Amino acid sequence: MENNTIARKKRKRIWPIEIISGLFIMMIVLLIAINVDIKTTQETLSDTAHYINEQCNSFTRHNLASETKSLMRVIESAQQINHNITYERRLSDKDIFTEEFIKKNMQECYLSAVIIMDSEGGLIAQQYTDRYGADALNEYLDSASLIDVVEHPEKTYATRINCEDGSYVDLAACGMPDESGIVVVYYHTPAEYVNNYNLSFTHILSGYDDREDGKIVVTKGNQIIASNDDSMVGEDVDKYNVLKKIKKTGVSGKIVHADSNRRWGQHNYGLMERGRDYYVYVYMPERNVFKTTPRNMQYTFAVYIFAVLVLNMMRWKTVQVYEREQYEMQQQYAKTLQEKNEQLQEAVRREEKANAAKTDFLSRMTHDIRTPLNGIIGLLRINESHKEDTDMINANRKKMTIAANHLLSLINDILQMSKLEDGQIELSREVVDLNKLAKDIITIVEQRASDAGVNLKYDNVAGKVMYPYVYGSPLHLRQLFLNIYANCIKYNKAGGMVSTYFKCIGTQDGIVTYEWTVTDTGIGMSEEFLEHIFEPFVQEKTDARSVYQGTGLGMAIVKSLVDKMNGTITVSSKEGEGSTFVIRIPFEIVSKTEEITDDKEKNSNDISGIRILLAEDNELNAEIAQTLLSDEGAEVTVVSDGEQVIDTFKKSRPGTYDVILMDIMMPKLDGIAATKAIRAMERPDAVKIPIIAMTANAFEEDARKCIQAGMNAHLSKPLQMDIVIGTIAQYYKKIQK
Repeated sequence: MENNTIARKKRKRIWPIEIISGLFIMMIVLLIAINVDIKTTQETLSDTAHYINEQCNSFTRHNLASETKSLMRVIESAQQINHNITYERRLSDKDIFTEEFIKKNMQECYLSAVIIMDSEGGLIAQQYTDRYGADALNEYLDSASLIDVVEHPEKTYATRINCEDGSYVDLAACGMPDESGIVVVYYHTPAEYVNNYNLSFTHILSGYDDREDGKIVVTKGNQIIASNDDSMVGEDVDKYNVLKKIKKTGVSGKIVHADSNRRWGQHNYGLMERGRDYYVYVYMPERNVFKTTPRNMQYTFAVYIFAVLVLNMMRWKTVQVYEREQYEMQQQYAKTLQEKNEQLQEAVRREEKANAAKTDFLSRMTHDIRTPLNGIIGLLRINESHKEDTDMINANRKKMTIAANHLLSLINDILQMSKLEDGQIELSREVVDLNKLAKDIITIVEQRASDAGVNLKYDNVAGKVMYPYVYGSPLHLRQLFLNIYANCIKYNKAGGMVSTYFKCIGTQDGIVTYEWTVTDTGIGMSEEFLEHIFEPFVQEKTDARSVYQGTGLGMAIVKSLVDKMNGTITVSSKEGEGSTFVIRIPFEIVSKTEEITDDKEKNSNDISGIRILLAEDNELNAEIAQTLLSDEGAEVTVVSDGEQVIDTFKKSRPGTYDVILMDIMMPKLDGIAATKAIRAMERPDAVKIPIIAMTANAFEEDARKCIQAGMNAHLSKPLQMDIVIGTIAQYYKKIQK
């Protein structure tokens, strides 16, 4: 009983505190709500004013651009007709300014009129399709600037004439080359066209309701030229109290509280945005500004009452709630332990799966590497036993080339994936001709598809490249798309199709984003496999896909390269019907001055008479390179290590050698150190002589190390002689200039 009395006394002391606290909270919420509504209104009004201001500026720029474009067209038409007159005069001594001749030129150039004048401005001939002829345009035809083109045929005269009916005439004139007269042309744009297609401030404000969005006013000087309230158009700013007060602040984006001209003293909140040519005012009444404040107060009061009731109910339940919380915490702790245990078990399962995948991968790779090696060794033995059968030897040689290329592809995939996982792959930043890159890829893919009996379809890729020259890594771009196409061809059906659709999806701030959609009609993939398609060493374990050879690395490499290029790739597939790959990649656009223009020089690859110092420690590779280069007419000197190449170059007279081909991995002294030593020599040709790396280290970082050491270019083994010869010719020409 005593406890109940004490509890009641405590409740009596608490109630005043609760009421005072409630009033204090309501006051705080009221102030916050008012401040939030005003701030939100300011942001809304500011965004609207800024947008309208930008639209007004765009309107001005649009009209100027449109006028310039139209005048350039009539200038070109005048010049074309002038050219036609000169050409006709060469063919005939007769008067060419016939009605037929003038009408023909007027129709071909889509003009409204053609006027031929003599050197003094007198009318010779004219044809026009509207009411504006030489008489109607007399004051413009008598212009001194127009007559001046006779003495200066290189000049042109152009002007836009605004007509009383709202139409306009774009007029251009140029002097004949022999200073015998003037060619005047014009195109008349009817008022209906102007009214239908020109932008206007009225269009800019269309869609804004003054009751919902507030009043929007656009002024030029002190004159209202546009508003979502038609009654305000043409009025003076000072006529409206709200606009006067906003204008008086003179600060863009500052919200102002002002009364209106109404009898009952309606108050508004508004601001101004200052533009180059225009002022934009936006304001709305208080009732629209504080729409959320009453609702927030109601919510706050309801929450307060609910909180008071809950707190009073919880007072006598404190012990029970505490015990329940302790119990729930124990349950949550146990649940967390269970989840952590499940996560650990899942991690172990994933690790075991990954190890199994790697084991399976190593097993497949052992088989895949031994298979082409066995083929090459076997074919060599056959050729040795049938030396007299040249047809068989040549056929076996082609088979060995195919097997060797397959083996190289397997090794490159393994090395590439290893580099990607370690984060060692770095993309180059080179000027890439996307048209040329597409042609190169298509050439390779067409051969692969033909061998597999698969048809290819391209959606006019070259014709849709808006910006063909971009910065990128051509090696990795080529690798990315070749892997995609290889996957689509490998897992296709005989007589199947691989289709490519290309488009530009947008440009912004010097960046263009292109999208490639590659679709095949192959065997497709299951939904389960699609979730893991970009994981390394993963291949679908179905009877259909198990017959296809592969490392399980192709799509993992593709995904890693796309990510490095800040792009995206998505895959959709249906078993038995095919798959679709969508690749989006952003590129930095190359400026016109940086575009590649020396293709002709690159195609001239004559190296006959060029003196080459070849550093190669492998006797077989040295013999092959020396033979192939000598066959092209080059003079080749061979050394076997880095010290020998330095010693040979140092003892030679300046100019003895034109190019150095440098292996990287050599005994005694490697190619990097040898290059640095040569560049440091105090002789004129030590700095100028081209040094070209030849190495089996084929990654981008390897090429970068070579360039940093002072080399001019990097060629990866196995060497492609057309590339080797082209590179030698290119750098030899540079030092000859």
